Amino acid sequence: MENIKENHEYSDSQIQVLEGLEAVRKRPGMYIGTTSIKGLHHLVYEIVDNSIDEALAGECDCIKVTLMEDGSVMVEDDGRGIPSGMNEKLGIPTLEVVYTVLHAGGKFGGGGYKIAGGLHGVGASVVNALSEWVEVENHRDGKKYTERFEKGAVARPFACVGDCGDKHGLTVRFKPDPTIFEETVFEYETLTKRMREQSFLNAGVKIVMKDLRGEEPVEEVLHYEGGIVSFVEFLNSEKRGAPIHEDVIYMKGEKNGSIAEVAMQYNDSYNETIVSFANNMATIEGGTHETGFKSALTKAINEYGKKYGIIKGDPLSGEDVREGLVAIISVKLTDAQFESQTKAKLGNSEIRTLVDGIVYSKLCEYFDENPATAKIVLEKAMAASRAREAARKARELTRRKNVLEVSTLPGKLSDCQEREARLTEVYLVEGDSAGGSAKDGRDSRYQAILPLRGKVLNVEKARLDKVYANTSLIPIIQALGCGIGEDFDIQKLRYGKIIIMADADVDGAHIRILLLTFFFRHMRPLIEEGHVYLAQPPLYKVHKGKSVRYAFSDEERDRCIEELGTSGVEAERYKGLGEMDPEQLWETTMDPEKRTLLQVSIGDAIACDEMFSVLMGDMVEPRRDFISKNAKYVKNLDI
Repeated sequence: MENIKENHEYSDSQIQVLEGLEAVRKRPGMYIGTTSIKGLHHLVYEIVDNSIDEALAGECDCIKVTLMEDGSVMVEDDGRGIPSGMNEKLGIPTLEVVYTVLHAGGKFGGGGYKIAGGLHGVGASVVNALSEWVEVENHRDGKKYTERFEKGAVARPFACVGDCGDKHGLTVRFKPDPTIFEETVFEYETLTKRMREQSFLNAGVKIVMKDLRGEEPVEEVLHYEGGIVSFVEFLNSEKRGAPIHEDVIYMKGEKNGSIAEVAMQYNDSYNETIVSFANNMATIEGGTHETGFKSALTKAINEYGKKYGIIKGDPLSGEDVREGLVAIISVKLTDAQFESQTKAKLGNSEIRTLVDGIVYSKLCEYFDENPATAKIVLEKAMAASRAREAARKARELTRRKNVLEVSTLPGKLSDCQEREARLTEVYLVEGDSAGGSAKDGRDSRYQAILPLRGKVLNVEKARLDKVYANTSLIPIIQALGCGIGEDFDIQKLRYGKIIIMADADVDGAHIRILLLTFFFRHMRPLIEEGHVYLAQPPLYKVHKGKSVRYAFSDEERDRCIEELGTSGVEAERYKGLGEMDPEQLWETTMDPEKRTLLQVSIGDAIACDEMFSVLMGDMVEPRRDFISKNAKYVKNLDI
């Protein structure tokens, strides 16, 4: 871990008050984004981030996160604890200020922290406001202090309850308010994944995850001395492909108090995985640090190739040099500027210069000292370049045949009458018979139908030139009209909703994952901007006389049977969409007033990338492990 210590005291006067706490409970979305399970987990991240900030200051070595049996979470650290005196401005205990006043903390230039992720200072107070109760134990200067809050208000005043010896640090236990959140059951796997990420980014910090809710307690110790080098090794551990060179290339530099670290390694896949962080927070939309990295990488590889006569023609493109790359970029800076409240994109211009300079100089040096690895990387990039050229020729060939022209729509497409994209939707339907029912049952004013024909290409195992030659994907590219790869332009998208409609069985699930892999790898903005949906056809038709119900699960089927009265009730299992007549398909799956659609989103780009690599890639062992681990969750298996 990079210890960044300041010579300043961290005292009560450094907790600065910017403004009072206002109506967080009334508008929680403004502070945590959503009250879904994502927002629920965000509460834990806010408290842990405070402990991580102590670690960044060199004052904390171990953080424990425990999921308690009563639904609460306890976060303990061995940092300095919160200053135990009174706040001069408000005349209340400093701990109480931190937990009841919005925008109060030691991260606004008071000298308590040099680098911190939670620069808005809303973490502890927002968690308090959105919790049924919060219990805080503060161990500082040999004394133990406690305070309890309920729904943001003080329930038991701040008090010293005795000595604590040489113990130091903060213990926070809270229970989310069920009147605020849609879901209050924490997911151990989701939290563990985030904690693992934090332990990678802060080499040496130990994070202990515990779950006490099951029959047997679960515990996992996350501790990586290798930092982001270990992170790259973890991401490359047979999930994205086999590494093609032994070393993880590591680069680090510092300028004007800002620190940049980069670790990278190539594998034999065709996809790039670049994950960036600023002050330990994932910048999923990238930013100046990613721009600087990409620029330096392309420049360094091209210069090396030209210098030693390996590249004789046109220079390699950025896409060429990033094929098969797994890279982690982590920057830590005192004045992080983000382009949104969600901190998804870093905007500091000086960081681009810093990362560019470090990566270019260190990579040139590494290549000169490791010519065998440099040769492997160059050969990989040049193979990608040749494939890109083959894809260009295939694209031009298909264009000459008018296959990919926007003006040329596939013959199987039953288009809609509406021309304004935001009002329209296209169903990608498995099979001709289901396509026929969908065509007859749709509302042709705004619903288009494209039956899928032939085997959809698994693009995880194929470069772009194979995509252009695949007869199952070309009609989709034609119908959507926005191109793929470097030609992609979302402004040309012909439909506001792209709805995948496949059978509710194993084959249907396979078609869905093949199409999602295609969109994720070659038309990713469609998912990022919320255009892709999954239709939810019913599994059962339950009827008694003229009364008909549709059930989407076994539990719903049983409820329908009970509601209709068990005698004389029949429950028919649909084997596929083709079994439904047009009216049934409209009523159950296509009518906006009654249907259920699942919107596909990328909540976690790393997880999505890994999932597609595991499920659709060449590596058999990770897929076998995934299936055996998740088999217990399978429903509606139709054998």
